[in-house]
Amino acid sequence: MPMVVEATSPRARIASPEEIPLLVETARADILPALLENPRLDESHICLLLRRLDLSGELLQQIARRRAFMSVYRVKRAMAFHPHAPRLVVMRLARELYLMDLVQLSRQPGVPAELRRVADNILVARLPQLPLGQKITLARRASARVAGALLAEGHARIVPIALDNAFLNEAQVLKVLAHDKLPPVVVSAIAHHEKWSKVYNVRLALVRHAAAPLSIVLAVLPDLAACDLEGLGTYSALPANLRRYIEREVQRRIAALPAKPKEGS
Repeated sequence: MPMVVEATSPRARIASPEEIPLLVETARADILPALLENPRLDESHICLLLRRLDLSGELLQQIARRRAFMSVYRVKRAMAFHPHAPRLVVMRLARELYLMDLVQLSRQPGVPAELRRVADNILVARLPQLPLGQKITLARRASARVAGALLAEGHARIVPIALDNAFLNEAQVLKVLAHDKLPPVVVSAIAHHEKWSKVYNVRLALVRHAAAPLSIVLAVLPDLAACDLEGLGTYSALPANLRRYIEREVQRRIAALPAKPKEGS
């Protein structure tokens, strides 16, 4: 026969370890603060409680103040992923999350953009200390920001994986190509990538980059709009011979335009 527990605040304060799980799952939200006062409550009960989506921010704040509970990793993780967890609590806990939990937090639907940025910032800051295997895992699974940071590092094994990251976007690829001292392997990989080599703004950024091989630049130029070619012709960072080539290409296109009909004809 199922256990029946009277869900009242006085009962919640003295419930036995066997009764607590039922109270955690079924008690009204206004009974839960009393349950936190029960000395028999342990971290397994807190993890069960943190599965409830009706917890208030105030109750979550009370849990976050309990050092005995918050010293347990699975409680920290459950708190960090609760949709109503106070923002400052999650920002503090994010620094204590394991690598892949941090990745999940940065990609979790519904997580505020500010918290996703915090998670990404922590991941990027950890990159220099990570072994190659973990970097490869991040290159596959992490957010666009982290994939872009890994791409910019230029490790030969990581670059193609980061470029195939499903979350990588045009903005991050352009941000990488904005780095002046980018390893040539990165520029070449982007230029030959099946997806990114076909994106117009990426092609334009490749032409502007000092590390772009001349063969790639010459292959891209015919596809650029005349207005962009004119801008490149005055781009001082490009070699003088390339700028002269671009100027001739602009003149060739102008000459190929159909002549305007004379007025009155």
